[in-house]
Amino acid sequence: TLSNGRSLSSSSEEEEQGLMKNGDTSSWLDDIGLPQYKDQFHEARIDGRMIQYLTVNDLLTLKVTSQLHHLSIKCAIHVLHANKFNPNCLRRRPVEEKHPPPSEVVQWSNHCVMEWLRAVDLAEYAPNLRGSGVHGGLIILEPRFSSETLALLLNIPPQKTLLRRHLATAFSALVGLQAMQEKREYGNATGHVPLTTTAKVKPKKLGFTQFSHLRKRKPDESADYICPIDSGALTVNGVSRLPSSAQRGLSPRLDRQAEREEQVGIKAQTNGPKQ
Repeated sequence: TLSNGRSLSSSSEEEEQGLMKNGDTSSWLDDIGLPQYKDQFHEARIDGRMIQYLTVNDLLTLKVTSQLHHLSIKCAIHVLHANKFNPNCLRRRPVEEKHPPPSEVVQWSNHCVMEWLRAVDLAEYAPNLRGSGVHGGLIILEPRFSSETLALLLNIPPQKTLLRRHLATAFSALVGLQAMQEKREYGNATGHVPLTTTAKVKPKKLGFTQFSHLRKRKPDESADYICPIDSGALTVNGVSRLPSSAQRGLSPRLDRQAEREEQVGIKAQTNGPKQ
């Protein structure tokens, strides 16, 4: 059984996370395209106050084993952070703009992505995204998520090269120059392992939990969260991103980028402005 006692780091944090109750978590899973986990989340009483404290092992305990679904939840938690845990931050209706900016796309729900597919003449494949975990945050924020990943999820056969090329062009226009550059750099990096639809996440050696830490642990006591916690956020190209230290674990490329940015920050602090 799970106790109802919870300890949060501050009243303002409790107020923010309190915007999402248990029912909102269920709706949130619908929005990010993972409705198949609603029963597990409901039974474990995972609500908005607990989502950001989930670890890799917690998700495995909730029977979320797909690497892609872990990344989906990680990016979705970041979008929640950037929007102060507003349960309505994900857009459920398609935006009328023909070329929405990445700052809009990052808040697209799974339904919006399916509507976009219909708008770019890929309507017959759109239903394949149900239960895929694909939402705007995953598309924009995860460097390993490419048009190839999307083609796999949509079950577009490899021999349909013209159709895949059409998807790649539409995908590139959707994510914007900065995100596309990041995805290309990561894809060209030595040792790059593309995302697959079948990869599974292995449990951490710490062992499985019964979610007791979700009610006891303070935000700074562990870095093992599925989406690392940080109080601030950066805005890059109109898209809110977690600060360097909080990007750890999002992807190997972001880890390297975080290290570079931290080194630059340390140098800037050392040198300081000249009087």
